[in-house]
Amino acid sequence: MASSDATAKPRLGRNILGLSAVSFFTDVSTEMIYPLLPVFLASVLGANASFIGAIEGVAETTASLLKLVSGWWSDKIGRRKLLVVIGYAIATVARPFTALARSATQVLAIRLTDRIGKGIRTSPRDALLADSAPPHARGRAFGFHAAADNAGAVLGPLLAFMILKIQGVGSFEGSAHLVPHDEQALRNVFWLAAVPGFVALAILIVVVRDVPRREEGEKAAEASCSAPGGGLTKRFLAYLAVVLLVTLGKSSDAFLLLRAHQLGVPLALAPILWALLNFVKAAGGTFGGQLSDTLGRKPLIVGGWLLYAAVYFAFGWATAAWHAWALFAAYGIFYAMTEGTEKALVADIVPRNRRGSAFGWYNLAIGLGALPASLIFGAIWDRAGAPTAFAFGATLALIAALLMAFVAPSRTLSEAK
Repeated sequence: MASSDATAKPRLGRNILGLSAVSFFTDVSTEMIYPLLPVFLASVLGANASFIGAIEGVAETTASLLKLVSGWWSDKIGRRKLLVVIGYAIATVARPFTALARSATQVLAIRLTDRIGKGIRTSPRDALLADSAPPHARGRAFGFHAAADNAGAVLGPLLAFMILKIQGVGSFEGSAHLVPHDEQALRNVFWLAAVPGFVALAILIVVVRDVPRREEGEKAAEASCSAPGGGLTKRFLAYLAVVLLVTLGKSSDAFLLLRAHQLGVPLALAPILWALLNFVKAAGGTFGGQLSDTLGRKPLIVGGWLLYAAVYFAFGWATAAWHAWALFAAYGIFYAMTEGTEKALVADIVPRNRRGSAFGWYNLAIGLGALPASLIFGAIWDRAGAPTAFAFGATLALIAALLMAFVAPSRTLSEAK
């Protein structure tokens, strides 16, 4: 139902602003490490593409299983914040220990611990965001949160780049192994990544509050929360199936960084390239989510997935370093269109007292696809080359976009409870 309240831009509120700030500082910490990690693994620790894919796939799949359990539990107890705090605390403590890693297996263990924290926090956090946002502004709220998250992912690589340059790190272009000075410089960046992580944790504890469950929903919640899958709609389950399909074709973004390195982007510029991607995501995230509030979720998701397919095809056949820069920017537009919109659609099509479980299932679908996606992508890359691997991902994205045209509702379901 349209109204002047629906067309106005309401304040986002304490929780949305607080959780957005938490994600901003957490991503500063994470993204100081992430764009440097693939080359650190390959050049310092000797890992091949398949093992790098396995690290990302195992970590994300483990996280996604926990996202289901934590989301369901937050529905059952009617409290979100405690699980969010525990999850952020685990990841914040574990992440900087990448600096001590002497083998790829140790990096796997650290990434796994980091992702366990992410698994505990993500679904309760997303449900808390949905609980805190007005129905007619869900897309804007999730888009703003995604934009803040991605803004942190802009600052993080820039800080990493600055720290590397201060330490006199070279480009490493054409070098299979890093000299000891450059290796130590990377490890110093990993240690310094702890600082913004602890800032995020402090903001979470002080600013964010639980949203009390409505009294009239208590009995319904108790009845539907006896199992994680209870009370979810057929439309939501169909949506999950399509999300799983598109995820099977979407490799870890670590492969995009490796591809960029192949195309001639030097390691010292990898943080800047990653910052470009996240700048585009941050600049467009709020607008993309807000646009989905007015146009509906379907056009944004279908259009975004089609763009993703085109970018993947282009990555496979790119031949120059400037191609990588252009494609990373285009890839950021895909994220701006879909990142907040996909989550807003979850909140649209499930009851309020099932949002934790719904976000758990949504994240599980992504995680279940992450391990085989990264393993398959890495195996195709090693055996048939990058163009074939990217063509495989693009083809699945095209199929998923066609299916989503039938699955997603034509209009925004702002009346969802």
